[in-house]
Amino acid sequence: MLMSQALFPTMRETPAEAEITSHQLMLRAGLIRRVAPGIYNLLPFGFRAVKKVEQIVREEMDRKGAQELLMPVILPAEPWIETGRWTAYGDDMFRLKDRHGKDFCLAPTHEECITTLVRNEVTSYRQLPLLLYHITNKYRDEVRPRFGVMRAREFIMKDLYSFDATVEGLLESYNKMYDAYCKVFDRCGLVYRAVEADPGAIGGSGSHEFMALADYGEALIAYCDACGFAANVEKAEVVPGQAGLYDVHPNVHPKMLEQKTPEAAGTVAPKPQRRKALKKVATPNVHTIQDVVDYLGVPVTDTVKTLFCWALRPDGTKELVAGVVRGDRELNLVKLKNLLGAVETYLAEAGEVLQHASVPVGSAGPVGLRGIRVFADVEVEAMTNFVCGANEEGYHYINVNAPRDFQPEKYADLRVVAQGDVCPRCRKERLEFARGIEVGQVFKLWTKYSEALGCTFTDEKGEKRPMQMGCYGIGITRTVAAVIEQNHDDKGILWPMSVAPYHAVVMPVNSKDSRQMEVARQVYAEMTDLGVDTLLDDRDERAGVKFMDADLMGFPYRITVGQTLAEKGVVEIRSRRTGHVDFVSPEAAAGTVRTLVEKALADVNGSK
Repeated sequence: MLMSQALFPTMRETPAEAEITSHQLMLRAGLIRRVAPGIYNLLPFGFRAVKKVEQIVREEMDRKGAQELLMPVILPAEPWIETGRWTAYGDDMFRLKDRHGKDFCLAPTHEECITTLVRNEVTSYRQLPLLLYHITNKYRDEVRPRFGVMRAREFIMKDLYSFDATVEGLLESYNKMYDAYCKVFDRCGLVYRAVEADPGAIGGSGSHEFMALADYGEALIAYCDACGFAANVEKAEVVPGQAGLYDVHPNVHPKMLEQKTPEAAGTVAPKPQRRKALKKVATPNVHTIQDVVDYLGVPVTDTVKTLFCWALRPDGTKELVAGVVRGDRELNLVKLKNLLGAVETYLAEAGEVLQHASVPVGSAGPVGLRGIRVFADVEVEAMTNFVCGANEEGYHYINVNAPRDFQPEKYADLRVVAQGDVCPRCRKERLEFARGIEVGQVFKLWTKYSEALGCTFTDEKGEKRPMQMGCYGIGITRTVAAVIEQNHDDKGILWPMSVAPYHAVVMPVNSKDSRQMEVARQVYAEMTDLGVDTLLDDRDERAGVKFMDADLMGFPYRITVGQTLAEKGVVEIRSRRTGHVDFVSPEAAAGTVRTLVEKALADVNGSK
């Protein structure tokens, strides 16, 4: 490809809309252009990177015996109604009607479609197991599209579905895909962790997310280096009775916290405290936990906060509930959702709380709360003489104790794990935290969809049984963004060879120099003949512009045809990642670059 004839619109300035590095570089290097919020054109350079990732995915899926097919993105409502997800999926689903008034959706995922297909075509255990996948666009009406293709409303995804006759077969398929995903992300050059995860809207139980580690990743991961435990913080359990680093008991002096002594780490049991009389006190202009701490002079560990959430039921109705956690904790909406058996939970607006519970949010508390189901974190049950809102503007209760002053419907693990919490697996070491970008997820669906949609098979005894299913997704466009997020410098992208849109660019410094252009064209032709994905930058631009574009776009190798050709009869081969430079004859350039490219690809493909 000649750059003079190509659509590679690079940008010098960072667009204001771009918040994170990958989004900035995908715009600046000409990979994408925005059409609408969360919807992007994939330009030729970006599309080539996507196709490289797709090819890696196809090779690893096929290696495990999977078959590729293609399902439509416009899906009828009926199977979704049968599984209950037509309502449960909520506002994230794009819905439409055809000219006859029939309901359809733009596919956010394909469980219903694939299950219906297999139900109609597979009847015997002899036809199982099956691994079926496709790569196509998906559509989800994100509340807040952001970070470019990282959280978009239209994106490219690979999803694979496994169908097995037995639980053992499902577990084998799950392990196959887990292994295949590791190979995919290894070949893409990603640094990642596989973490335990909540299955979310897909359903089932037993799931792992593959998280590409990144400073600006949307997800927070908790992990333990000692035993290998890793989980999304939405999923990570809190070990009962194990205080975190900042769990300071009332009898611990602040200086002990600064020194991080064992007592400050909560490893010493608190002294029993006498329960004091409940008292309502005036707290004018006090609306946050920090306001309470400052106004009443109490430690934050002696406060609780009450958060009101909407719980969306499977039938589409919703209920306002209250979750109570210690003042310095974060309510885990996923844990609350699972406790309630809801399909989604989300925080209610202040106006909604006032309308439905007659409670001002800044003074909310569990004491005397009427008509609202209350659920409290287990940590609250052990607290004594704490402070909470009095459900009256400008007032709080002090010396609150349960069960004397309030009794929640249930105590459960409802908080997000925090710095210093003990690992829930080995129960010895403290958890560490990192941020990550979800690039893939695998699910054990069991019989959730096969039972709902009547996807059965006849076993050896002639009996009908529901198929055991698994679901396995990789975000293709998101993976490209994650690769860039992990591989860049202050000049631009540092593509891993396996997903680089082009392996090399041949650059005559002066396009008006006939000798330079002749040699550049010859090297370009030889490299193309040798199977190296190569561009020829034949533009009539200043050398500085060409060099900046090459660094921004991140070509792994740059072959510069310049002054050294006339002076020494050699061209320059420069590595974008290391900056290492070799000088070789024009005749040796193509073969040298091919060897370098093949070695880089062999290094990442070695685990295939």
